[in-house]
Amino acid sequence: MLKRRVTKNFFIGQVGCGHLSPVSIQSMTNTDTRNIPETLTQIRKLADLGCAIIRVAVPDEEAGEALKGIVAQSPLPVIADIHFDYKLALLALKNGVHGLRLNPGNIGARWKVQEVVKEAQARSIPIRIGVNSGSLEKTFLVKEGRPTAEAMVESALKHVDILESMNFGLIKISLKSSRVPLMLEAYRQIAAKVPYPLHLGVTEAGLLETSMIKSAIGIGTLLAEGIGDTIRVSVTGDPAQEIKVAQEILHTLDLAKKKGVELISCPTCGRCQINLSALAAEVEKKLAAVKVPLKVAVMGCAVNGPGEAREADVGIAGGKGEGLLFVQGQIKKKVPEDKLVETLWQEIENIISKGV
Repeated sequence: MLKRRVTKNFFIGQVGCGHLSPVSIQSMTNTDTRNIPETLTQIRKLADLGCAIIRVAVPDEEAGEALKGIVAQSPLPVIADIHFDYKLALLALKNGVHGLRLNPGNIGARWKVQEVVKEAQARSIPIRIGVNSGSLEKTFLVKEGRPTAEAMVESALKHVDILESMNFGLIKISLKSSRVPLMLEAYRQIAAKVPYPLHLGVTEAGLLETSMIKSAIGIGTLLAEGIGDTIRVSVTGDPAQEIKVAQEILHTLDLAKKKGVELISCPTCGRCQINLSALAAEVEKKLAAVKVPLKVAVMGCAVNGPGEAREADVGIAGGKGEGLLFVQGQIKKKVPEDKLVETLWQEIENIISKGV
């Protein structure tokens, strides 16, 4: 297990945040918050997929009032995304949100911030400070003329100082950028300066394929270094796509148990003497309906195949026109190529029926 950076710890609703709790997956609705049924439908879908915390946009008073109905029925802790208007933050708190995404330096006079902090403190509601390289304050761009890690950290610390001066410590911080190297450096710097939990993300990461790569490298690198307490994979489009990618990142780093089936298959090479691509595709299709935790291997040659198949709950390793069936690390039988998938599937059904 990776050693996590030691942080302050608190709760967002019932979800622990900090190094004493598992890294949690967060997402954001893209519905109109004022449409309560539609927003709740999306939240429930994301919860079913494995999302742990949800953020919703609060652009106006009508959206703020809708929070009451959303929070009351949401299966997930709800974070209100607030910009510039302290009255919306107060309304969100009144209506029961579990967290605020709010930069205190952007909502005006100090007394306005104090009003929000007073209510958040009384309700034990955390505030996430979110710095984005694309919207960095102009005062922090003077030296370089462009966003730098140092400027992003300086901006975050300005907001932290405001909250700390009011004896508020339920703080989470994010330093997002679409440029992965910039994002990595900013998080590393802030991690060394403050003890607060960090929310990781590569913002504006693009459509699914590009986002998967950027997020795996950016979020995954930091998590591997022990940095990060909540994560969001940013994908243009349906937020449901974000959850599976986030789960794979956590699972790959052994920071979460795999939910459902893990299929491993080799990339094929000149040693492969069976139609592995077709076999793997057929197995993947059949496994789509399986919900129990299961590791299945579909391997193509006698060099690495048997070893990898032994590490799985069940697997096949191909030879010339045939293959071996492995169950719980042991060779069970030799099977002709045209019977490999059928035999593998029979064994998977046996495992499922036994409740493994």
